[in-house]
Amino acid sequence: MTEFPVFDGHNDLLLHLWLSGDRAGDGFFDGRAGHLDLPRARAGGFAGGFFASWIPNPEDLPEPENLAAAVSYPGLEPNRAARISLQMMGILRRMERARPDALQVCTSAADIEAARSRGAIAAIMHLEGCEGIGPDLDELHLFHAAGLRSLGPVWARETIFAHGVPFRFGVTPDIGPGLTDAGRRLVRECGALGILVDLSHLNEAGFWDVARISDRPLVATHSNVHALCPMTRNLTDRQLDAIAESKGLVGLNFATSFLRADGRKDAETSLDVPIAHLAYLLDKLGEDGVALGSDFDGAQIPSAIGSVAGLPALIDAMRKAGFGDPLIRRICWDNWLGLIGRVIG
Repeated sequence: MTEFPVFDGHNDLLLHLWLSGDRAGDGFFDGRAGHLDLPRARAGGFAGGFFASWIPNPEDLPEPENLAAAVSYPGLEPNRAARISLQMMGILRRMERARPDALQVCTSAADIEAARSRGAIAAIMHLEGCEGIGPDLDELHLFHAAGLRSLGPVWARETIFAHGVPFRFGVTPDIGPGLTDAGRRLVRECGALGILVDLSHLNEAGFWDVARISDRPLVATHSNVHALCPMTRNLTDRQLDAIAESKGLVGLNFATSFLRADGRKDAETSLDVPIAHLAYLLDKLGEDGVALGSDFDGAQIPSAIGSVAGLPALIDAMRKAGFGDPLIRRICWDNWLGLIGRVIG
C-alpha cells in the first residue's frame, strides 16, 4: 500500500456494475474483473474519487487502434438517458447504504476528509454527458438533490448543451461550435448550485465559452497534454494557460491512447510516458494544478499500473523522476481536495 492517499478524478465503475446487473455493487466489495474494487483500492491507497454515470451507446461501436479518422457516435434518447443515469446513481447510494464503513457519497471537501478519517472510500457523484437533462434543467436539480456535484456537459456525443470532441488523433480539439443557449444556462446553474463543470470532453469552442461564462476554476478531470499526444481529447497549451490563470486543475488520464505520441492503445506503454505528461502539466499549471484522473474501468491503461492496486508503481515512478514527497502528496490528494473545496464547498 502507498503511503500517500489517492483521490482520483474519474472512474467508470458504475457503468460496469449496471451492465452486469449488479445493482447492489457486490462486485465492488467482494472483488471483480476490471480495474477497481474495494480489496485492490485498499491495496493501492485509493481513498476516493469521482464516480461517473455514463450512458453506453445503443450499439457496440468499435474503436480503431489508431484514431487517424474521427469516430462519431449517435445521440441518445433523453428519457432513456435520464432513467439510466438515475439507476447508476442509485447503485452508488445502495453501496453506501450497504457498507457505510467502506464507501461514503460526499458533497463537500469536509465530507471527503471525514470519510478518509474513518477509512471509507469517498465518492463524488459525477455525470459524464448530460443527455438525461432537459433544457429546463429540472433533472439537474433532481440529480443535485441525489448528491450530484460534478458533470461534463458532453461525452463524445452532441447534446442540447454542447459538442463533444470525436476521438481523433493528429488534430486539435478545435472541432465544431461552442455551447448552445441551453449550455450556457447549464453552466450558470451549475455555478449557482456548486456543481463542478468538467471540461474533459468539450471541444475547444465549448471550452472557451465555459471560460468566459464561469467565474469558477477551470477543471479537466481526466485529460492530458496535446503537445505530447495530439489527441482531440487532450488540452492545448493555450487551454492549459487558461486553466492556470483560473487556478484550475487537470487530472492525468491513464489511457495509453491519450498518453502516447503515436496515439496507440498499448498496455506496454512505459510509465516514463505519463511522467512526461505530469512534468509538462506541472510546468504549465504549477504544483497546485495537477492531480490524477485515471479513467479506471474506462480505458486501456499501462500494464505497469494494471489496476487501482498498481497506484504505488506510478508513485514510485514519480519519485524516481525527482518528484519530492510533498509534491507527490499534492498530486495524489491535496490538489483535488483544495479544488473541490473551492468549487463544490
